[in-house]
Formats: sequence, structure tokens, C-alpha cells
Amino acid sequence: MLWSKTFIPTLKEIPEGAEIPSHVLMLRAGLINQVMAGAYTYLPLGLRALRKAERIVREEMDAAGAVELLMPSLSPLSLWERTGRDKAFGDVLIRVELKRQNRKVNSVLGPTHEEIVTDLVAHHISSYRQLPITLYQISPKFRNEERPRFGVLRTSEFLMKDAYSFDTSLEGLNRSYEAMYRAYCRIFDRCCLAYIPVEAESGPIGGEASHEFMVPANNGEDKIVHCAACGYAANLERAEIGPRRPEQPAVTEPAPLERVPTPGASSIDQVSRFLNCRPEDLIKTLIYLADGQPVAVLIRGDHEANENKIRRALRAKEIQLADPATIERVTGAPVGFAGPVGLKEKLTIIADYDIQFMRNAITGANEADTHLKGVNLGRDFNVERFADLRCAQDNDPCPRCSGILRLRPAIEVGHVFKLGTKYSEALSARFLDPSEQLKPIIMGCYGIGINRILAALIETTHDENGIIWPVALAPYEVVIVPVNVADEKSREAAFQLYNAFQKENIEVILDDRDVRAGVKFKDVDLIGFPMRVVVGERGLAQGNVEVKWRWEKAPQLMPLDKVVAEVSAWIREERETGARFKAALYGSNG
Repeated sequence: MLWSKTFIPTLKEIPEGAEIPSHVLMLRAGLINQVMAGAYTYLPLGLRALRKAERIVREEMDAAGAVELLMPSLSPLSLWERTGRDKAFGDVLIRVELKRQNRKVNSVLGPTHEEIVTDLVAHHISSYRQLPITLYQISPKFRNEERPRFGVLRTSEFLMKDAYSFDTSLEGLNRSYEAMYRAYCRIFDRCCLAYIPVEAESGPIGGEASHEFMVPANNGEDKIVHCAACGYAANLERAEIGPRRPEQPAVTEPAPLERVPTPGASSIDQVSRFLNCRPEDLIKTLIYLADGQPVAVLIRGDHEANENKIRRALRAKEIQLADPATIERVTGAPVGFAGPVGLKEKLTIIADYDIQFMRNAITGANEADTHLKGVNLGRDFNVERFADLRCAQDNDPCPRCSGILRLRPAIEVGHVFKLGTKYSEALSARFLDPSEQLKPIIMGCYGIGINRILAALIETTHDENGIIWPVALAPYEVVIVPVNVADEKSREAAFQLYNAFQKENIEVILDDRDVRAGVKFKDVDLIGFPMRVVVGERGLAQGNVEVKWRWEKAPQLMPLDKVVAEVSAWIREERETGARFKAALYGSNG
């Protein structure tokens, strides 16, 4: 491709509203253009990179035995009502009312396709002989993001690979899940991402067992914990915490229970300031409704409750914070003054493990504008059981070894779930087993954000000059830069190299613009092409050109008659391994 014949609108200044490096660089390098909040046009360079990521995903999905199809973005709302996800997604689900003759058709733009693919299978698969099968597609998805931001990381329209496995048994599901898990590892390895698979919650998708594939990044919207000693990793929704120990020797003498007025102080911060104490000296008493029944959950004041852990500890299908009226009924006080001592109704009380080490704590007094000091477990209140109920924090003990957990921001690029029968039961996707018994099909689902692959890569592999692409995802593998395109010998040599690289099936772009060399070099580094070949009059006079990997500081001279063969061999090797890129960017060859 000749630079003058394509469309590369690079920008010198940081675009207004661009907050993080990947967003800034994708706009400045002419990869994308914003149409509206949460919607982007992929320009020629951006589309080439996107298609490369898509091709890697498709090749590995095919190699893993998945079968590609293409489902519509539009689907009837009735399917989502049958699974209950119209309510689970809430306002995130984009609803579309179509007018057809004299009737209205309520539809949605799919954020995922569990309903559509399960309905398809329900109509066409009826016997164990047709299973297992894994179906996948690469298609646009839609979510009504309330606050689209961070470029293509959080948008209302995005490109996603979603796959769905259908099996007759849990053993079969495990095999399908493992095949997809391994395929994901190969995909992200080939994309040269520094990723970590982490244990995760399933959220509104459904199911229990799942893993997210996360790329640690300073501007990641998600948080994960990771133990460097044993490799344990999980997102905050799922992360377990190892055995707890008291932070300091326990106070041996219990203080007398004291009721103290705290007018207007209902939050942890307010009470801490009012009583001149630390947040960790307080016990939060949270009133939840577990499957409709009120329960009390005790968490140390400086910790955050983890509702997924609480739900599992209570063996409840659903939990939610109780409404103010329920809280006042069971505690006798308005919101913010609940405590485990003197509740008005007998409730199940469960507590996080850290509560057992607290002495002379401060709690709500179950009375407006009042707290209790000197509260002690055993003397003043009891709990039904202790459990891991809080979110993990930096430096918490690892649940798998004697190491510690480190909290890291990260970008999610993929997610795999074991769904079970949530959707097959709701949508009547059943099969006849060898005994002619009708059973629900057992499902898994597996998603990859294609756009997020690019954004995560750019977010983690750039420098002050611009993007640093691996060969596997770069819009073009080699850029040829004649310093003075008006010089006949330089121009002739540049075009000879250009034609020779094309014959070697190397993706090459020739910067044939008649502009200053400095402008060309700035654009080339901003866009981040992996290999730069510079044709200069002085070097050409000696039969040499300069070659330089984007991630290297200094160029090297190479004879003009050898550059195509040498560079082509390097590019082919880098396509397969990414070894040079990984060694330079991540400090390893793998």
C-alpha cells in the first residue's frame, strides 16, 4: 500500500475527551474516529488490525473444533423474558420497538446471544447422537452503556466472538470448557498479550464456574488479585482470602459496654471522625434480604462486603440489601445505626472471619443517632457462623499458599463460563439420551472482546512516541521511508524494496509523501509499525539502508541487496512466535 493512496488522518494534539493512552493513541494514529459517545468508525489502519485479531480468534476456534455461524443482532424480547435476562440486564439492554403494519414488535439488540443460539439448538438438536457441538460467531454486540468512556474499552457497540458449547453430561462440559480455555490461551499468546487467567463470577450470564482473561494495565477498569508465589488469581468478585490472623495482640480486658450519642453520624467515616477512632475499630452490620428473609452480616469497618460470597455463605439464590422500612423494623433504628446487640427481631447473624479478632469494637446501637463502644463477641453478641464475606485487599494472605495477594488493575479481554442448564431449561433445549430419557442440554459459553484485544495491547505496549505493535496485529508489518522522495535514486530504491517485499507476501506500506523526514518518522512511530526501513541518500550511496524494529532504540545498516530476504525472514519468524516483541516489551521470550 502507498501512503498517499490510503486514508491515515494522524493528529498532533491529544483529542478532547481522550482519557487513557489507548484511547489517545488510537485516535491520534488514525485507527478510529468517534461518531458519538460509545460508537466509533474503524479507519483503514484500525480495521486491518481488528481483522488480524479476528483472524487469530477464528483460526484457533476452528482448530479447537468449534463451528462458525452468524446470528442476527436483533432478536425478539420474548426470548429474553423467558430466561429472565430482560430484568437482569435492566437498562443495559437496548430495546427496539418495530412498527410492522398494524402491530408493534418488541425486540432487543443483543449484548450476547445465549437466548438466540439456545433457541436454535432447541429446534434442531434432539438426540445425544448430535452432541457435543460448539457453535461460535464473530459479530457486533450492543449495550446501553450509561457512561461510555476509555475509547473502545467501554462502548455501546463492539465486536465480540461468542461461542456456546452443548453437551450431554458434566464430563462433556468440562472437556468443552477445557478446549475453549486452551484455545483462549493460544489466542492471547499469538496476540502477544501479557494476560492472566483469573477465577471469576458469572454475573447476569448465569452459571457458577468461570474464568476471565485479564491484561494487567494501569488504567484497567477491573481489579484482580494475584499471588506471584503460586499463581493464584481471581477478580474481586470471586477472590478468596487465606487464613486470617489478628493484626496485633488482642486486648485481654473487655471494656464495659457504653452507649454514646452520635448525632448525624451514620457512615463509617462519619462515626470514625466523631469518635476519633479508626474505621477498622468498627463493625458494620448490614441487613440483607436472602431469598426474601432478613439476615444480619457483620463486616469490619474498613472492609467492603462481597455480595457473591454472602450469597454463597447463606446458600441463597438471591440477596439484596434490605429496604429502609425492613431495616427499621428488625433493628428499631434508621439506616446507619444497626448493630448485633439488641436487635428487635431474631435474625440469622453471620460474620466475616476478621470479626473474631476484634475486641472492644464500636457498633450501631439499634437506636437513632447512637452507637455502642466496648462491644465484644461472646459477651455481647454471638454469630451463627464465620465465613469469608469480604472483598480481598492488597497484601491479604493467599488462599492457596503462604504468599500474599497483590491488587492490580486490569482489562478483561475474554471470559469463559460453565452455564449448566440455565438456558436450556428456560428455552426447552432437550435431548433424548440412550435410554430415551428427555434431559436438558448442558451448556457453556465463551466470549472474547475483539476490540479489547487491540485496546489492551496498546494500553500496555506504547512509549512516549506512540504505539508499539507486535507483527501479529500490526496494520502493516514493514514501513519503507524514503527520506527524500523527490530524489530519483531514493524513490527508485524505495519502490524496488516495496515491490520485492510484496512478492515475499510481506505486508508493507511505502510512505511516498513529499513531506519532511521528521514528519514521516513521527507518524511512523506514532502508528507503531514493527519494522522500519529507511532509504537515505547518504546510505544509499554506500549501498545500505537502515532497518529498525519499533521497540529498539538504534537502527542498523543493512546492504540494499540483502534487506528484503533478511527482513522477510525476521517477519515470518515474528509472525509465528512474537519472540522479539515479547523479549523487548515483557522481558522474556514467551
